[in-house]
Amino acid sequence: MRYLTVLFFFLVLSMDSIGQMSDSSGIHQVLVDFISAWNSHDAKAFSMVFAEDADFTNVRGMGAHGRTNIDSFHAPVFRTLFKDSYQKITRSTIRFIRADVAAVDAWWEMTGSTNPAGQPVPLRKGLLNFVMTRSGGKWGIAVMHNMDLPVSSGS
Repeated sequence: MRYLTVLFFFLVLSMDSIGQMSDSSGIHQVLVDFISAWNSHDAKAFSMVFAEDADFTNVRGMGAHGRTNIDSFHAPVFRTLFKDSYQKITRSTIRFIRADVAAVDAWWEMTGSTNPAGQPVPLRKGLLNFVMTRSGGKWGIAVMHNMDLPVSSGS
């Protein structure tokens, strides 16, 4: 009987680990889709990684609520300031709050953007803070805050 109890315990732990690995993969796919949409400058595709009622806040503290407004917020900057930008995520961390809620940090770098006068902006680095939720088996961004980080001269 003791053997069965121990076996059951390890089986439950293994199933939980497999579930978290699957959830981690789903969250990483959201990050891949986020970057892919950014780099193709597609505001509609970009908005689709967000939950329908998501909250978005950029590095300047400006924001948008809801997928439609996130799309509208990004469409003009994807045609201007970020039309030639390239962004990549250099590392990320995931902390599961519950099985269907995760806090995700993603460090990013961007090149190719311009300022409002059309002048090139040097390398930018930043940190994205996400609250992601799983609904209907699919992960999406419920809340996003973005911040610029200093670029060291050795980077």
